[in-house]
Amino acid sequence: MDLALPGEDHPARAEFRAWLAAHADPTPRQLAVAGYVAPHWPRPWGLDADPIAQLVIDDEMRRAGVRRPSNQIGIGWAGPTLVHAGTEAQKQRYLVPLLAGEEIWCQLFSEPGAGSDLAGLSTRAVRDGDEWVVTGQKVWTSFAHVASLGILLARTDPDVEKHRGISYFVCPMDAPGVSVRPIVDMTADHAFNEVFLDDVRLPADNLVGEVNGGWALAKVTLGNERVSLSGEGALWGQGPTIGDLVDVVRRGGGTRHAPLRQQLARVWVEGEVLRLIRLRTVSAALSGRAPGPEASVRKALADDHGQRVMALAKQLSGAYGMLADSGPAEGLAHARAGGGRARDDAVWPASVWAKGYLFSPALTIGGGTAEVQRNIIAERVLGLPHDLDAEAGRTWAQARGALQR
Repeated sequence: MDLALPGEDHPARAEFRAWLAAHADPTPRQLAVAGYVAPHWPRPWGLDADPIAQLVIDDEMRRAGVRRPSNQIGIGWAGPTLVHAGTEAQKQRYLVPLLAGEEIWCQLFSEPGAGSDLAGLSTRAVRDGDEWVVTGQKVWTSFAHVASLGILLARTDPDVEKHRGISYFVCPMDAPGVSVRPIVDMTADHAFNEVFLDDVRLPADNLVGEVNGGWALAKVTLGNERVSLSGEGALWGQGPTIGDLVDVVRRGGGTRHAPLRQQLARVWVEGEVLRLIRLRTVSAALSGRAPGPEASVRKALADDHGQRVMALAKQLSGAYGMLADSGPAEGLAHARAGGGRARDDAVWPASVWAKGYLFSPALTIGGGTAEVQRNIIAERVLGLPHDLDAEAGRTWAQARGALQR
């Protein structure tokens, strides 16, 4: 596989440079309207860019110091679902503000009693004339406190099989009856929220797709979520990578601790494997193919990998790891010089490593637990049955008991 980017003569480079010359210091809306926020989306929202053109555009934007708007859930999850199933009116209303980061989105999926078993959700939506009346509770809703809009799953038919009675809505977060309460995690950060929906009235036009067809759209959203959460960074695609940690160790003069050296090498190899899998996954997504089970494969691997990266950073920090503003560079400097504090001039501040270690237990839970991801892999990749036959399960339990005796 040739992983090198095309040279200076690629047409996407010339097109972007010409556009940038005419739009110096572009605004988020200019980037959105020009298709440069999500170039792989179909026109007019994107550029119908193939994977190579997408990577070239990304390279040009990095060179020019042009940053895309930040709207992770909107651009990464909600937008692709609206492109896939939204009406023309919905696309016209939502996509440009979404791409420009003018309207932040959140995802109203998980509930206190329906996290891993999302299809078991109990939030209800009942049709009342030209409106849907929604009642229920959502939890672990990232950015709900700053979001303008949310993608919402609600049960619209309680009398059918649970996967078939769910519908997909756009919910304005300032609608009467929507209340948001913060959940502060042990990093002292406030990203998660509880959301209460008390007789929230949504116009019929806020339904995305068909009534009771929400589960199929949820799978589209979740597939894109797993691609988005499996970026290069160790924290759900964000933050430092194992390469960044190795750079810190290299600048710090290395470590003579043999087990740590072995762990660094092992986790670095994991990172390289994940980087190559990510290129394949991104290539499929940019080619217009819906994310498949390979997204679950990578997320399942990446979550454990992220926890190992942050645990290594904590080990390398030594005693300084007990401080919130210290990281591996200081631990290495202390080990080398026998004392003193050293400030690292790396891209990532020391506090990122400390916070990342506290956050890392969430990696194997959020976005689909590690167990759910492995079930998806077992069923959709390996072709294993959905559940063990009850008799086979009893036979195995009996055999195991005999072995233990």
